[in-house]
Amino acid sequence: MKKLHIWTYAALGAAVLFSLFCLSFKADISLLAFPVSAGFTAVTVFYAFFRLFKRNEFKAIFIVRKLLQYLPFVLLAAFIIRRAGKSGTAYWNDVTAVLLWCAVFISSLGALHYLNEKRVYELLPEWKSAANKAGKPLKGGKRVVYEILDWVDALVQAVFMVLLIQIFIMQLYVIPSESMVPEFLVKDRVVVFKTASGPKFPLSDVGLPCLKSYKRGDVIVFRNPHYNMDRKSEVRTVVSQIIYMLTFTGVNLNVDANGQPKADPLVKRICGVPGEQLVMQDGVLYARTKGSDIFKAAEKDAEFAAWNLNSVKPQLKRGIQLLPVSQKQYDIMLEVEEERRSFDIDSAAAACRSLAAEFERLHTSGEKSLNLEDISMYEYDMFSRNREVTEMLMASAAGKKWFRSFMTDWISGAAAAKADFAGDLYAEANYKLNLMVKLCIGKIIVRNAELAASGVDSDDWLEDSMIMSYMANANRLNFYVMILDQRNMPVFPSSESDGTPNYIPDGCYFMMGDNRFNSLDMRHSYAQKMVPLTAYDKYSVEYYSNIVPQYVNKKYILGTATYRFWPLDRHGTVRTK
Repeated sequence: MKKLHIWTYAALGAAVLFSLFCLSFKADISLLAFPVSAGFTAVTVFYAFFRLFKRNEFKAIFIVRKLLQYLPFVLLAAFIIRRAGKSGTAYWNDVTAVLLWCAVFISSLGALHYLNEKRVYELLPEWKSAANKAGKPLKGGKRVVYEILDWVDALVQAVFMVLLIQIFIMQLYVIPSESMVPEFLVKDRVVVFKTASGPKFPLSDVGLPCLKSYKRGDVIVFRNPHYNMDRKSEVRTVVSQIIYMLTFTGVNLNVDANGQPKADPLVKRICGVPGEQLVMQDGVLYARTKGSDIFKAAEKDAEFAAWNLNSVKPQLKRGIQLLPVSQKQYDIMLEVEEERRSFDIDSAAAACRSLAAEFERLHTSGEKSLNLEDISMYEYDMFSRNREVTEMLMASAAGKKWFRSFMTDWISGAAAAKADFAGDLYAEANYKLNLMVKLCIGKIIVRNAELAASGVDSDDWLEDSMIMSYMANANRLNFYVMILDQRNMPVFPSSESDGTPNYIPDGCYFMMGDNRFNSLDMRHSYAQKMVPLTAYDKYSVEYYSNIVPQYVNKKYILGTATYRFWPLDRHGTVRTK
């Protein structure tokens, strides 16, 4: 009996102190934390101290047992409510409250050990006698009501226990997208262990220390940094998680501004680690460190990066909902990359000068005063509206000057540009890609001008065999520009203006999905904008880009995906090497 007293008093004493740290004087939801905590604690004190220990009431055993079972969960709810206010709480308050909650949780378990039906009736003779004289089992409607309440009680306790397990130990995740194909397919189920990743109490920075040392190749679950993580959104996330569990995944309140479920958390693979600067070109991830200024292919990344899903095993391929690129498109991509790698800048300069001179020869004395700055530099527009662009240039007195600038302005700075590349594979590749696009555009416009000079009606230009050949190449180049941000990535973190490298900071990581053509990951933002293909050409063609690389602090890593348990025919450990 003495041990039951000690454990119970310890739990109640810690609960009283915990309630004091729930006090709030702000006019928001945090005001409710103290009444919830103190009220439930007071009821527990009354039944435990006065009814059970003072009067030794047999009927109080069941009530105290239930109150102690729920006490840690109610206090956890009060902890969340207190921190759901506009101003939150100080770190020292969080630390103290967490320590007190842990004391309540452990002490309650100790008290419940002795309040178990197998032990409690042996503590006092009158309790044992009362248990032997207990009434007959309930029947009829009372029995039904009792069973329903018992099931509800078990369900609520199970939900809170699962919540604690999911926060601090492990969680089961359902894969929502194809960003990790072929490692995971949609609706695969994986086990994610959290304890070593330093889980925290909801809405606080207090929790277990991070013991995990992450490496390239680890598959992790982490909070999506693309979403706002202010207090209001974090409260919504925590509340939605509880409701999601209580409603058996039927209600998900964690939605974005458009009412769509948030892609949060994310499941991706670590591809960049602290102390590295990265760049990705032609599907190869390169890294360098302070110990070497040369970019080298990142170890292991090629083992996980999936670029051509057309080649996966038929059984796996049947489970893939979307093949981002066909085999034909993949082959075109490789062809364009090979042409770009062998592209000679000096030969391109001569060709651009020749095209500019030919256009000047064909240009008539256009008299219209057109604002040629209105010409769209979007590469798709320049290809698809080539006839309109040609007619504008031919009709304007300034047309031949604009075309010469467009084709040759880059040449004067070519030497300086090549010097600036200094191992920057991405900048050099995009510089050449821009010239390849411009040469194709230039050939189309000059051929259009030749046809116009020959009296061919503009409606018939597309029927010309040379134009058809040029447009076929235009389609290839346009396709490559469309996939540019999925296939390549600029130097990250970007270097200083004087070329001094920056590196991923300590405690931060860079993640990508294995399915590189179908993964909106840490390479990308959720919005596109028009940007030049290269910064080394005033008249560079432009394209829509969402490439904004970012790293993620390890405090946002929730755990490590280690085992796929469903479907059964693909169960097994997650590849990390």
